[in-house]
Amino acid sequence: MAGFYPRGGTPVAAATIAAQCGTIVHRGPDDQGIFTDGDFGFGMRRLSIIDLGGSNQPIFSEDERHVIVFNGEIYNYRALRAELSERGHRFHTEGDTETILAGWREWGRGVWQRLDGMFAAAIWDRKTRTLALARDRTGIKPLYISEQQGGLAFGSELKTLTALPGLDFTVDPRGVHDYFSFGHARTPRSIYAEVRTLPPGHWLEIGAEGPAETGAYWTPRYQRREGRSADEWVEAFRETWLRTVRDQMLAADVDVGAFLSGGVDSSAVVAAMARQSDRSIKTFTIGFREERYNEAPYAEAIARHLGCDHTTHILEAEDAATVLPKLQSAYDEPFADSSAIPTWYLSRIAAGEVKVALSGDGGDELFFGYKRHMTERHVGRLPAPLRRAARAFAALPPLPMKAGNAVLQRWQKTARSAGLPDGGARFFAKTQITPPALRRRLFAGTQLEGWDEEGAIEALAAEYYPDMAAISDDTLEQFAMCDLALNLPGDMLTKVDRASMAHSLEVRVPMLGEDIVDLALAMPADVKLRGRTGKYPVRRAVEPWLPPGILDRRKQGFQIPMARWFGGDFGAQVEEIWRESGIAQSGFLNPRAVDTLFAEHRSGRRDHGRFLYALAMFGLWWTQRPRAV
Repeated sequence: MAGFYPRGGTPVAAATIAAQCGTIVHRGPDDQGIFTDGDFGFGMRRLSIIDLGGSNQPIFSEDERHVIVFNGEIYNYRALRAELSERGHRFHTEGDTETILAGWREWGRGVWQRLDGMFAAAIWDRKTRTLALARDRTGIKPLYISEQQGGLAFGSELKTLTALPGLDFTVDPRGVHDYFSFGHARTPRSIYAEVRTLPPGHWLEIGAEGPAETGAYWTPRYQRREGRSADEWVEAFRETWLRTVRDQMLAADVDVGAFLSGGVDSSAVVAAMARQSDRSIKTFTIGFREERYNEAPYAEAIARHLGCDHTTHILEAEDAATVLPKLQSAYDEPFADSSAIPTWYLSRIAAGEVKVALSGDGGDELFFGYKRHMTERHVGRLPAPLRRAARAFAALPPLPMKAGNAVLQRWQKTARSAGLPDGGARFFAKTQITPPALRRRLFAGTQLEGWDEEGAIEALAAEYYPDMAAISDDTLEQFAMCDLALNLPGDMLTKVDRASMAHSLEVRVPMLGEDIVDLALAMPADVKLRGRTGKYPVRRAVEPWLPPGILDRRKQGFQIPMARWFGGDFGAQVEEIWRESGIAQSGFLNPRAVDTLFAEHRSGRRDHGRFLYALAMFGLWWTQRPRAV
C-alpha cells in the first residue's frame, strides 16, 4: 500500500506509485489499480486471501465519492457487513475491504474501533479532498508516514516512500542510536529523520489545507477484574481462544497453515486449529544442528500427536550468511533481530504450501511469558537499597574462563537495571542489545558521543511514559505494557510482517485478536505469571490437547546460535561487511572500538554476537540506502 498527497504541488508521480504497487494507473472505478485524483494518488498490490477474484483494490463506494486501499484482514467483517446491510448499505463484493469503506461512511472514525483484525487502511474523500489513515490496535500491520513540502506520503514499506521523487531521506542520529541500543528504531521513529510510523491504534486525517490531525481510537490499559478464580480464568481463555482461532481460520478462501516452534504459543495455535478442522493442518518448523537451540523435535512430537502435515527445515550457518543481503533489503531500514533469519526461511517453506499461516506472536507480551517478566517480578519486590547495591555487580571485569563470560554478561545486564526506579525504566534497560558502557566505547568521538551518560535510560522511559504509575502500581505490569506497546510492534511484529510478505505469505496472530487482548488486559498479573509459571492460563487451557509434559520444559525462544556462528566463517563475513560498506566513515561508530570488539569476540573474552549481527545489518543497509541527489 502506498500513496502521496502533495497538496497543491506537482501532480503525484502516479507511475512511481504504480511501479511500487505493481498495478496499472487509472482515474476512476472502471479499472482496478492505482487511483489518481489531481495531485493525490494511492494504490495497493493485493495478496488475495478473501474474495479472490472480486475485491481488487482500490474499491469505490457506490456513489464513487470514497475510495479505499487496505492492507490486512478483518475477521469480523461478515458480522459488520450484516449490520451495515440492515442500515441500507449495498455491497458489490464478498470481501472485507468494501465492508471497511461502508463502515467509514456509516460511522466515520468510529469504524476503526469496530474492526477486529490487522490493518493499515487509507480512504480518500473525492468531494472534500480529505485523506484518512488508520492502523490496527496492536500494530500488526505497518504504516509509514512522511510529511514534507506541505504534503504527506504514506506506505506499508519504507521503499514505497524512498522511491518517490523530490522527497528527502536523511539518516536520523536518534534512529541510529535507537538501532544500536535496541536493534531497531523505536516507534514512532524510523531510521530517517523525515519518516515516522503511525502508532498502533491511531488514525490520521489530512485535508487540502492545514496540518494533519492525529488521534488514538484505542489505547491499551489494564482493567483488572477480580472475583474469578485461576481455574475460571483458564476456562475463559480456552473458550475465547477456540473462538478466535476459528474465526481467523474461517476468514480465508485459501488453505491456512501454522508456524510451529514447539513452544507454548505456537502449540496453542495448532492445537486449537486441529480441534476445529476436519483436515490435517499443515505446520512448519525451523530447526538447528545445535541441540541447545533446536526445538524441532518438540514441534515434531506435537505435530504427530495432532495429526498435522508437518515440514521441518534445518537451518545452517551458511543459510544465514547467504540470506543476509536479501533479508536486509526486505526490511528497508536496519533491523537487528537475528531471529528474522529463521523467520525468513520459515516463511519461505510455508509459502510453498499455503497462502496464510497462523503464528503465536503476542502471547508473551500479553500473558507475561518472557524470562525478563519473571526477573522483573523478583526485582520489583526487592527493597530499593538492595536493588541499588546490585548495580555494583555490573562493574565486574570479564572472567578468565571463556565459558563463564556469556553467563556473566546476562547477570550483569539484570544487575545494571535493578537500581532503576520503575518497571518501565527496567524494560528499556533489559531490552537493550548493547550495554551503555559498550555504546560509550562505540560512539566515542562520533556525533553520538554523550548520548549514554548516567540517567539516559530513565530519561528515555519518561519520554514515553511521563507517569509510569498511571499504567499500574505493579512494576511487572508497567514493564509488560512497554513490551506490548513498544517492543511487540517495533520488533516482533515487524520481523514477521516483512519476512512473510517478502514471500507473499500472510501471517495472522490470533493472540492479538480483539477478545484475547481484552481478556489479557483484564486478567490479574498473578494469574498470568503464577509463581514461576508464565502464561499460566494459556498453558493450562491447552495442556489437555497436547502430549503429556511437552509444555513443562524451559522456554527457549526463536534464537540462533550466534556465538558459535560468529566465531567461524560467519564472523569473517561480518568483518568483511564492516570493511567494505563504508560505515567506518559514517561518523556514527568509532572504528578502533569496533575493531577491538571483533578481537574480543574472537578471543572469547566477550560475546559480542548481538552487536556484530547488528553491525552486519547496518552495513548492508548503509550500502543500499537512498542517497541525496
